[in-house]
Amino acid sequence: MNESDVRRVLSEKKEGYNVEAGGILHDVKYDLECAGIEKVRVINRYDVSGITDEEYERAKSIVFSEPPVDTVSDETVDLSGAAYVLIIESLPGQYDQRADSAAQCIQFLTQKERPLVKCARIVAFYGSVSEEDKEKIKGYLINPVEAREASAKKPATLVDTYVIPTTVPTVEGFTSMDDAELKALRDGMGLAMSFEDIKFVQDFFKTQGRQPTVTEIRVLDTYWSDHCRHTTFLTQLTDVKFDGDDELTEEIKKTYADYLSNREEVYGDRISKKPICLMDLATLAAKKLKKDGKLADLDESEEINACSIKVKIEVDGKEEDYIFMFKNETHNHPTEIEPFGGAATCLGGAIRDPLSGRSYVYQAMRVTGAGNITAKVSDTIPGKLPQRMISRKAAGGYSSYGNQIGLATTHVREIYSEGYTAKRMEIGAVVGAVKAENVRRESPVAGDVILLLGGRTGRDGIGGATGSSKQHTEASLETCGSEVQKGNAPEERQLQRLFRRREVTRLIKKSNDFGAGGVSVAIGELAPGLDIYLDRVPVKYSGLNATELAISESQERMAVVIEAADKERFMELCQADNIEVTHVADVTDTARMRMYFHGEKVCDLTRAFIDSAGARHYSKAAISAVEQRNPFVRKPEGSTLEEKMVSVMGSPNVASQKGLVEMFDSTIGRSTVLMPYGGARQASETQVSVQKLPVDGVTNTASAMAFGFNPDLALWSPYHSAAYAVVEACTKLACAGADWSRMRFSYQEYFERMTSDPHTWGKPLSALLGALKMQAALGLPSIGGKDSMSGTFEHIHVPPTLVAFGITTVDVRDVISTPFKKAGNKIYLLRHTPLADYMPDTEQLKRNWNWLRSQIKDGRVVSAWSLSYGGVAEALVKMAMGNGL
Repeated sequence: MNESDVRRVLSEKKEGYNVEAGGILHDVKYDLECAGIEKVRVINRYDVSGITDEEYERAKSIVFSEPPVDTVSDETVDLSGAAYVLIIESLPGQYDQRADSAAQCIQFLTQKERPLVKCARIVAFYGSVSEEDKEKIKGYLINPVEAREASAKKPATLVDTYVIPTTVPTVEGFTSMDDAELKALRDGMGLAMSFEDIKFVQDFFKTQGRQPTVTEIRVLDTYWSDHCRHTTFLTQLTDVKFDGDDELTEEIKKTYADYLSNREEVYGDRISKKPICLMDLATLAAKKLKKDGKLADLDESEEINACSIKVKIEVDGKEEDYIFMFKNETHNHPTEIEPFGGAATCLGGAIRDPLSGRSYVYQAMRVTGAGNITAKVSDTIPGKLPQRMISRKAAGGYSSYGNQIGLATTHVREIYSEGYTAKRMEIGAVVGAVKAENVRRESPVAGDVILLLGGRTGRDGIGGATGSSKQHTEASLETCGSEVQKGNAPEERQLQRLFRRREVTRLIKKSNDFGAGGVSVAIGELAPGLDIYLDRVPVKYSGLNATELAISESQERMAVVIEAADKERFMELCQADNIEVTHVADVTDTARMRMYFHGEKVCDLTRAFIDSAGARHYSKAAISAVEQRNPFVRKPEGSTLEEKMVSVMGSPNVASQKGLVEMFDSTIGRSTVLMPYGGARQASETQVSVQKLPVDGVTNTASAMAFGFNPDLALWSPYHSAAYAVVEACTKLACAGADWSRMRFSYQEYFERMTSDPHTWGKPLSALLGALKMQAALGLPSIGGKDSMSGTFEHIHVPPTLVAFGITTVDVRDVISTPFKKAGNKIYLLRHTPLADYMPDTEQLKRNWNWLRSQIKDGRVVSAWSLSYGGVAEALVKMAMGNGL
């Protein structure tokens, strides 16, 4: 291969097919108000080396272009007459899917070694372009987190050269630093850990009689981050106060008293070792229900990456045991600063969790939160990307990843509230299943080996875990670039295929996905004693040091524990599926995590110290009084009924989102029971996601998933909002024909940054109490969840958010859709009357849901809608649209 022989080819869509150019023209003329621009051209530029002249000519019309729709040229393209030309390329180290796909396709074509390919995008503007316009365009099209302006000159070589480091620096004088020096070190290294944590680290190394390496500090900062260890949720609440003395506050006080009473019953004489914290509030109801014998289907093991329950599925007329997994995942911080990659890896991360449990992920939902996406770009807050850009690119990232990996996304909803301008909410929720007999779960023992399989590691993703714990600031766009990794959906699809094979999964004793913590957490969590060889980790390019290898977020990778005797067989199975696999670590009986780099020990930490999760944190909480008003009354604008209806239907959280929804493929896998829009006109939106389970044979069993959350209620009372989030999810599933009483939940918490002000802690505390109340009243446990406590930008905070994801199985023959079916059918309102304190009347709700299910099973109810933001008006309009009735 002659790597210095660089060829350049340029490809441009012909007139009529240049949709991207038309989109950019619209954006710059109307969003950026660059009125003088008349035309835009977009040209994809490819530089390639390592192929012959003949191979290059073949690739031009097969890989680099599609002759019917593209114009292709060598070396240069005529840009005369352009008022402004902008050339954009990915930052070094970022995954470039276009370049990678081109290189793979050329390799398929030549059946030789993979060539080197680099891509750029040339955007040419015609008309009148001022210097001010140029700056606006550049700021709009180039996100400094992911891309940069490129040179027009063709490089002499595509080979990147890096100096390969072989030593790791020590933090000299660390054990003798005073408080001021420790704070300066913490700030200088940009650590997410608190000052108490770094003091805790200092005390540890004093007992060790040595100074820490930079790698050890970074590993601990990553391992103890909120993302990996839920530090905020584990903070002990030493004092809880309530501001009000009214009826609403008394209701919250009573729930807190019930929580304290249940703690005594669940923990008994262990209660002194169980501090009051948000995590305890989030998990106590499930523990109580389990103690009461109401959680027999819970699947328990050392692997807790996803909610896991045991179900019996009828396949070809016979019952089979399956493990049913579901998981919700946020990528709020990455999506805020790099929307496409952040949202794509939100879905990738959600998939990996059940996948590590050997289940096949077949169903997805997406719930997001945004500010005003209709606001002018010129009104964007300094240090922020425009809301409409975040919303569009995030949708593109998530849908691109899901469509490529082959995952049906059948429910998509964006929620609008001004608070999400502080930081976007990006949630992916997925469902997976696997036949129980295909899963082997055993504790690792000394002598077992740990294999890394999947993609390679790079610098794109360093700080992904710690970044999600930080408050977003005006400088984040410039300083957080490495915290966002580009997803590689085809690579993860290969892992999904591999884990569908029984002969593969039966060799795995334990598995963990490579998430935000990279090697340090993915491998670190697998066994008490570990020897990890960082220089064995496959890399995208040379030059990564030990610290980067240890903490870089690693999408599309999996770590598995294999018996040493099974190593060769497992590697053969991986290679047969074209998956790179490497022996990177060994299980030991040392109870220490040791990392080696070119023979040098760069990390040596005791398991007890790592698992401590840092210093014990303490805080006080104060729950604010709830405003005395009816939260359910809304007064739409307008004087006539028509004006009011238009006002309701045009409000942000009621208006159609069909353009957004149609970006996502809902038909992949042929398992979709309810399309996102139903009726002959496909115009009545669906409120739930329903998919048949992936079985080898014929089944009528499907999984049904719904979410609940209302930001307006949350801003009024986090307690009531969380309670109604659970009710909303139950009602949506009941309206689809599912049995609410068999539901299981996973919650997604998203709150402002916690501070020394007890009222910041009172918001998640209040929300969790509301959810706890519903779990007890309905007997429906939350067996998992995810917390994010970083929704703050300067003085702006996200709404106090608790999204309830509810799921159950359902016979597809009982499922109904939302549109009206035929003229003459009668319409009924199944009413719920809140209690005097505005809380749900759960006994009335149970009766309603049970009656509704019986009527659906008997064929008497053929359409149903769970009332939402727009009340009865919204329901009537949307149910009518599907069949034009």
